Amino acid sequence: MALGDFLARLTGRSKAEPEPAPIPRAPSTDDLLQALVRVEQLVADGAVPAVVASRVNRVVRIVRETIPRLGNLGGSIQAYSVMATATDYLPEAIGGYLRLPRQWADSRPVDRGKTSLMILIDQLDLLGSTMDKVFDAVNRADAAALIAHGRFLQEKFGTGSTGGSLALGPTESTPPPDTGAGPLQPPPGRGGS
Repeated sequence: MALGDFLARLTGRSKAEPEPAPIPRAPSTDDLLQALVRVEQLVADGAVPAVVASRVNRVVRIVRETIPRLGNLGGSIQAYSVMATATDYLPEAIGGYLRLPRQWADSRPVDRGKTSLMILIDQLDLLGSTMDKVFDAVNRADAAALIAHGRFLQEKFGTGSTGGSLALGPTESTPPPDTGAGPLQPPPGRGGS
């Protein structure tokens, strides 16, 4: 027991509870898109070699295509990965590289014989393949829903596009319904005898 707790018990006063730290809100779609714009600005105008810029552009494109579908992922680790890639992982990787002198970063081995440039490329490749997998998962979920809906329609209405039992009106192969009115007659006052 801490001395402050002991004194509070002796005097009958309760120790003031510290204010809980505010929980940061999840980034909005606009926040994520702005983060991607900032990343694009980091690599603009030849600030990085073309091999880095192309990989960054790939990751940004995949994340940008995934953002509108984040709701399909719910609060999953995949949704978090997309948000963190846009706001933290990608900007931090680029920023770490850009803080180094270009010549040094591109030519000096720093980890197991790899230069900072090689390490950055590995990180971008990993982010790209991970975002590809997340995007595929989002699309597979929608494709599965489409397949399930198609099976429901098949069960409900018949054979689908091969001419099932859903008829919207008379066709050459289906005569008009018999209304009991006999043969069609011209309206009164038109033609006839």
